[in-house]
Amino acid sequence: MKQNKGTLRKVLHHIRHYIWLMVLSMLLAALTVAGTLYIPIIIGNAIDCIIGKGNVDLDRIIKLLINAGVVAGATALLQWLMGVINNRIAYNVVRDIRNEAFEKIEILPFSSLDKKSIGDTVSRVISDADQFADGLLLGFSQLFTGIVTILGTLVFMVMLDPVITLAVVVLTPLSLFVARFISKRTYNMFKLRSETLGEQTAFIDEMIGNGKTVKAFCREDNAEETFCEINGRLEKCSLRATFFSSLTNPSTRFINSMVYAAVALFGAISVIDGGIAGTAALTVGELSCFLSYANQYTKPFNEISGVITELQNAFACAARIFGLIEEEPQTPDAENAAVLSDVKGSIKADHISFSYVPEQKLIEDFSVDIKPGQKAAIVGPTGCGKTTFINLLMRFYDVTGGTIFAEGHDIRDITRRSLRSSYGMVLQETVLISGTIRDNIAMGKPDATDEEIIAAAKAAHAHSFIKRLKNGYDTVIGEDGGNLSQGQKQLLCISRIMLCLPPMLILDEATSSIDTRTEAKIQDAFTKLMKGRTCFIVAHRLSTIRDADVILVMNNGSIIEQGRHEELLAKGGFYAKLYNSQFEES
Repeated sequence: MKQNKGTLRKVLHHIRHYIWLMVLSMLLAALTVAGTLYIPIIIGNAIDCIIGKGNVDLDRIIKLLINAGVVAGATALLQWLMGVINNRIAYNVVRDIRNEAFEKIEILPFSSLDKKSIGDTVSRVISDADQFADGLLLGFSQLFTGIVTILGTLVFMVMLDPVITLAVVVLTPLSLFVARFISKRTYNMFKLRSETLGEQTAFIDEMIGNGKTVKAFCREDNAEETFCEINGRLEKCSLRATFFSSLTNPSTRFINSMVYAAVALFGAISVIDGGIAGTAALTVGELSCFLSYANQYTKPFNEISGVITELQNAFACAARIFGLIEEEPQTPDAENAAVLSDVKGSIKADHISFSYVPEQKLIEDFSVDIKPGQKAAIVGPTGCGKTTFINLLMRFYDVTGGTIFAEGHDIRDITRRSLRSSYGMVLQETVLISGTIRDNIAMGKPDATDEEIIAAAKAAHAHSFIKRLKNGYDTVIGEDGGNLSQGQKQLLCISRIMLCLPPMLILDEATSSIDTRTEAKIQDAFTKLMKGRTCFIVAHRLSTIRDADVILVMNNGSIIEQGRHEELLAKGGFYAKLYNSQFEES
């Protein structure tokens, strides 16, 4: 299959880094096969030492059997070494591919990641990589040895009896044809199984991550029903793939057994009648040796057919991993990209436009000029483009029209690292990492001292609750925050900003999860922090942004009003209606 060939080329490209281990593995495979093939010769010679009743060369038989034992021991040692090397090659290759996949995830644009479920991406990097490793290891373990065994036994059989060897060679390839026929039809089955497994992983991830929401809306039965449906499909496609792939082994074994029977028949005729078609007659020992070779010759065909079937699964999994690795990365920084330094906080959007989906417009002809040190609030109804504008400022997405300037530079001509490190961002959705409280606060400044971390926590009013934890700043939490309340998680996120003190701030409903009393303290801390810094505040509670230098009122992706709180109220426009409606509700 064309797709398989392409995947194979990519796999070989990664294997080439371990070419010397491959050469050593093939050399050990050759030595292992040589030892395996030499043992039947020793046993055949031992059998020929039994000439008749009472006529047995016992001393030579014992000597030959000792030799056979030594050769078998040496062969087993070489086989073990080959297995160690094959394991190293297989798992090193998979490690490299996983590293590549993770590195690609780090540079993929958000537009690409948003199209996939998290669970499917995780399944590709973890489950598919494991399946690929198993198939690759089986290929190394049996494919090389099988090929060398076929060639070696063929040479020895020709030396013993060319006519019978010809019969074996003609009949044996039938097993490969059967294996190829079955394996061509199982690739798509294994591919479907991998995709369904990815879907199941995504669903499990979604249910665990949103467990409280599921229980709050009593959706446990629906979730279980959906899971059972996906699990049922996974069972069917797994059984189907396994069933058809399992036909390979018994089919090829049947053909190989027929070949063995034919060899036994022709060999017996040669021993009894004194040869076949003018060839020299076989002795009983040589017939025993030939039968052993015939068995070893057909066995690799059976193993290779099994390897081919397993490789279909491995290639299907590898194709999914390479599909992730080969996705188009985000546009790299320009070679002459500017590095922001001594940032004052000047931001200007000049007639920008953007949409996540081309046919569905979102932001159109959006312009705003924020001076250094100004506090700009962004308000408007849900879905008007507030958070999207923040994403454009951070260059998580690039504008499709117009230009955003930072410090007078088009942000597309600035390195992403210097642009993003100029912002401190606190989102409504808390983002924590697995680690200690200290690790989470120091996320943006890993070299911070304990004194700096504690000072930042105090400024964010997080120090008091942290000290009440059993291990204080050394308390380990997961990415979900463990037993911390939503408000406590938010305070940790705010502490990060207090530690970094970036020149520009983005606060997207940063105090939405905090009680009123603590919010008042946080607002006071923010007021001190914002002094002299450019700030973008996304707010739904308009009472929190009355002191903003400029309020941008958005609707349907455009700025429809702009000014200070008192000015906008006096106009009696859209902002006034929003503000008064909240006042009436409160």
